[in-house]
Amino acid sequence: QVQLVESGGGSVQAGGSLRLSCVGSEYGYGSDCVGWFRQAPGKIREGVATIYTSDGNSYYSESAKDRFTISRDNTKNTVYLEMNNLKPEDNGTYYCGAAVAEGYMCRTTAVGDFGYWGRGTQVTVST
Repeated sequence: QVQLVESGGGSVQAGGSLRLSCVGSEYGYGSDCVGWFRQAPGKIREGVATIYTSDGNSYYSESAKDRFTISRDNTKNTVYLEMNNLKPEDNGTYYCGAAVAEGYMCRTTAVGDFGYWGRGTQVTVST
């Protein structure tokens, strides 16, 4: 059973930085594609960044581009999300997931292709 575990969330002021970690199980990530997604209260889950763990090719949402960086360290079975210049609109619970759908697309817009969700880690950005 693949289980992904997120950590690294917290409370920061606008302009601050956080680094989130997503650790895979002993069975790995469950997919070659891992993504970070977020969900604010009352809103649907949205993609932030995705990465192919085999070659490191990555993709970002428009809001994350130029501020966030997704990376992986396969020796540690971990995918990271480095978030800089955080804004109040980045508030939410951040989840990592692995692409599980047949013929999945490793893109931030393909939320429905992802599964093996962790429990999430909370990010709070204050002004």
